[in-house]
Amino acid sequence: MPCGCDRSGVVLPLMLRRAFLALGLVLGLAACGAEPIWAPDEAVARARYVPPGPPTVTLLTMISNTSGAGGHSALLIDGEQRLLFDPAGTWHHPNAPERNDVFFGMGPQLYDFYMDYHARETYHVVVQEIDVSPAVAAQLSQAVQAYGAVPKAQCSLSISTILSDVPGWEHIGTSYFPARTMDRFAELPGVRTTRVYDDDSDDNWEILARQARADIVAAEAAAQDSGS
Repeated sequence: MPCGCDRSGVVLPLMLRRAFLALGLVLGLAACGAEPIWAPDEAVARARYVPPGPPTVTLLTMISNTSGAGGHSALLIDGEQRLLFDPAGTWHHPNAPERNDVFFGMGPQLYDFYMDYHARETYHVVVQEIDVSPAVAAQLSQAVQAYGAVPKAQCSLSISTILSDVPGWEHIGTSYFPARTMDRFAELPGVRTTRVYDDDSDDNWEILARQARADIVAAEAAAQDSGS
């Protein structure tokens, strides 16, 4: 469609064209923004999960099984409590309260749900875990909670910005590309790397529905046990 014409091919008046351009700019900027989400205090406190073992940081990178390109980045922090920073992500669960891309209460089952959602026929997940000091875990926990809601396509940028502020990790730098952040994280001494594959369908909405149904069945079974 030629610039300055509507779908019928009629040339629009200059003022009207400018109005449409201004509206398009506003809508475009709105689409680039991130929607703030803020779970209530009681939900966050109730969901708190304290992981076993020493403090760790785990970078999760979703890699295309066909092209090898990075599709998404997330950061799991095991400190005084477990936090999952999933910037501009699409996974959600009613038992994982969220505050601006930070999920609380990510115990083993919810973590498995998250991994199952991302590891599928088109993508696998590269899991890079490293032991850290309590101070580093606390720094990263504070940083992800203070970062704010992340716009689309900035998952790697937000994570690499936060990681590169850790003393000794400055080489990570900042990058929009998940695979590049993954490669730089791999240069840290002591990183343990695994890969998670699954042949699930690429239909993520079906996976979310299945996960929600599993929790409903478990809750109903628990209620029956308590009533018997």
